[in-house]
Amino acid sequence: MGDVESARSDSRSAMLSPRIIAALSGVFIGAMASGLNSRSGSLALVDIRGELGIGLDDGSWLSALFSTGELMVMPFAGWFAITFSIRRFFLTMLWTTALIALVVPLIVNPQLAMGLRLLQGMSGGALIPLLMMMAMKFLPPAIRLHGLALYALTATFTPNLAIWIVGIWSNGTHDLHWVAWQFLPPAVLCSLLVGWGLPKEPINWQRFATMDWLGLLTGMVGMLALGIGLAQGNRLDWFNSPLITFCLVTAGLCIAVFVCSEWTHPAPFIRFQLLLRRNLLVGFTVFVLMLVMLYSAAALPMQFLAAAQGYRVEQSAPIGLITGVPQLVLGSCVALLLYQKWVDARVLFSAGLLLIGLSCLYAAHLTGEWSWREFVPVQVMQALGQPLAIISMLFLTTSSVQPSEGPFVSGLVNMLRSMGSLAGVAFVGWFDDLRTHAHQTHLFDQIGRAFDLLPSQVKAAGFAMDAQINALTSADIYRALGWLALISVPTGLLFKHVPAPSLPSDKAELS
Repeated sequence: MGDVESARSDSRSAMLSPRIIAALSGVFIGAMASGLNSRSGSLALVDIRGELGIGLDDGSWLSALFSTGELMVMPFAGWFAITFSIRRFFLTMLWTTALIALVVPLIVNPQLAMGLRLLQGMSGGALIPLLMMMAMKFLPPAIRLHGLALYALTATFTPNLAIWIVGIWSNGTHDLHWVAWQFLPPAVLCSLLVGWGLPKEPINWQRFATMDWLGLLTGMVGMLALGIGLAQGNRLDWFNSPLITFCLVTAGLCIAVFVCSEWTHPAPFIRFQLLLRRNLLVGFTVFVLMLVMLYSAAALPMQFLAAAQGYRVEQSAPIGLITGVPQLVLGSCVALLLYQKWVDARVLFSAGLLLIGLSCLYAAHLTGEWSWREFVPVQVMQALGQPLAIISMLFLTTSSVQPSEGPFVSGLVNMLRSMGSLAGVAFVGWFDDLRTHAHQTHLFDQIGRAFDLLPSQVKAAGFAMDAQINALTSADIYRALGWLALISVPTGLLFKHVPAPSLPSDKAELS
């Protein structure tokens, strides 16, 4: 019976009408705009702090709360989309995000701005899981890989494009309002596409009677605490801070209860039993590590160039464009490769990780004189490696998933994606502090011994060594991320082999 229902589902999915194509396009644009909104706020944070008249400590909460809001909603977005209908839920979240984007640049109260950014993170973060859910539901196997390639753009294209766009608003127009208002034109287009493409459906109120209320409460609280703990951990010195200690302990307890409740509940938000499938377990584990590695793609060179050369965002734009723009073509190219019978997705996955690892090890030879031009080979290898690794991983993991399981997988992968991104920033920040302190101590000691200077005299001349310390620390981070990628290469062998999907032309030849 299950096979019959699956076959019927696939048959329905295979019929792509113009309305469904329009709806998928609208959801895709909405997910891209949401990712752009998220990244832009972080990139423009220095200028936004100046506009609000707040310091580094208070300003850090603006990006931390937005990322936390995204993490809070991602496990539950699929369930609420089914309950309220995808059309109604998407449009509600879209226009909540748009209305906040409209008013938040006009806010002068920092606390109100922080609260709105948390709410906007929740509404904007709900848009991204819907893209994967709809791709798995509506796209037939013959083109589903191209849908996954579009989803991968939210991780490979949007964060890199944001660097160039923020540079335009902050330096070209000198109007930071557009960092938020850039969401409004895509929101209008998405509303038209999704509003026309998807039918109006009634709210399924009966689902609330079987909802996992304990899982919802503990999951939301746990994700809130985890997001704050990871985002603010480095700044507040981790377990030396009562707030971070409370957040991480609370997160651990609540998430444990959340997983147990979801595991045993008949109608869960996320079906954690899916992780018993080998490819899903291996793929999602490596996916979290990959998100840590991807910090090396744009954020790390931007951070280095800002400290070494005084680059502003617009001057780092080539870094993002070299990696991001090719994704518009490379994603589809990787999807086409995966449709070839002679291609093993596991090999492509490992090749992608290898390229990412080699790019990091190449960048580990940087010096204080490097500009964006020296990073070109690094970014080219990143541009090639990212789609190979991410799209192949998505293919290997989702091939064992039925369309009806799409909401569970979408919630799980996007929850891990948000967690992995926060963990990557936290790890790199912690490792940066660790290596900076080590290099400072070593250089101060060497100079003091060589020139017979007192510690106070060495510190007085310390500014002259900042560039060298920055270069040495950045090289250490690249080296760590590079070896993490290379160590992960053999994990491709842990996946079960998944044959290439059959194309309509293949079926015609067989018949």
